[in-house]
Amino acid sequence: MNALGQEQPRSAISSLVRTAFAASLAGLLCGLSSALFLWLLDLATEARVKHEWLVFGLPVAGFAMGWVYRNHGKTVARGTNLVLETVYQDGPKLPTRMAPMVLVATVLTHLFGGSAGREGTAVQMGASSADWLAHRLRLSRDERRQLLSAGIAGGFGAVFGTPLAGAIFGLEVLGRRRLELGAAAASVIAAFVGDLTTRALGIEHTNYPRDVALPLSFALSGKWLIFAAGCAAASVLFTQLIAQLKRYAERYLPRLELRMLLGGAVLVGLWQLLGESRYLGLGVPVILESFQGAGQPAEVFLLKIVFTAITVAAGFQGGEVTPLFFVGASLGSLLAHLLGIPVALGAGVGLAAVFAAAAKSPLALSIMAAELFGASVLPHAAIVCTLATLLSGESRLYSSQRPPLIGRPTA
Repeated sequence: MNALGQEQPRSAISSLVRTAFAASLAGLLCGLSSALFLWLLDLATEARVKHEWLVFGLPVAGFAMGWVYRNHGKTVARGTNLVLETVYQDGPKLPTRMAPMVLVATVLTHLFGGSAGREGTAVQMGASSADWLAHRLRLSRDERRQLLSAGIAGGFGAVFGTPLAGAIFGLEVLGRRRLELGAAAASVIAAFVGDLTTRALGIEHTNYPRDVALPLSFALSGKWLIFAAGCAAASVLFTQLIAQLKRYAERYLPRLELRMLLGGAVLVGLWQLLGESRYLGLGVPVILESFQGAGQPAEVFLLKIVFTAITVAAGFQGGEVTPLFFVGASLGSLLAHLLGIPVALGAGVGLAAVFAAAAKSPLALSIMAAELFGASVLPHAAIVCTLATLLSGESRLYSSQRPPLIGRPTA
């Protein structure tokens, strides 16, 4: 074999080894940052539940966070969309301050009662840490892109305790046209290392009901089609309401701190009007309730959509995934009750399907459903997640996301 023939494989193997090493370090950083984040988030939620008067401080907290972001983090404020664009366009290094800024802002959002999630924070911290590492290790352009995918995967897998779903999400959310071995390997390594690190530090994830067994049949498949249409509609309502509110807010209140002040005031007003706190913060207790009883009332998922849309459109940090889990689980329990499907199964499938449709990630969310609820849920989740993604059309959670693989026309 000639020198060129010997050198090429050696170069490819060397690159794969470097990527694996960097992905392991990225996963470790994702695990450490996610553990810190989840610990602080628990403290903030516990403090708000014990001292509900803190919610009255949301407008003031929003004004302060908006001022800081406008003056010191305009680029960082673009959040997950900035991460996606950096991967697509081989953009400049993600700001190192992204991780601490989004961490503090998300914890404050939850402390004062904003209806937000945690995925956006985990993905942004993971990606910015991975990009810092890529530049420190002087990785090539392709290796850097692979490590950014790994950072997304590591953050997602660590914060939810679903490493396999995290690995697939890190690839799928980017709408990759083909599977790249380096990116796939990096995503898998980072997701599992991140999850193991978080668990080793004593972080416990939410326990859901598992293994709700129900065999597939033609009749059940027809019910799942109706179910998927409902999940797709909720996803479109969620994403479009956020987009429209954000557009109007930016047009009439161009200063971020004023948008967050007003958004916080509206949320406080709604909270007082309803006289209950179940729509503030993550809403995990309501998600767990959805797996029991005869199904949630219709207003539950609708009000969570409203609270979250106002929170996100105003500029508060945290992401939308756990609120989408709330929407999906509560809607799923309602649809399951109406269609004669076990409520626990409907809540689990709905939890996965609404987010799958919004993020155009049906494969990752099907796997996530199996990781959270047991393998017996997989065929049901795969059907509904795929159908909901198709039925939701072009509507998507991340405006910078490229068209998804599912439904993409071929050249």
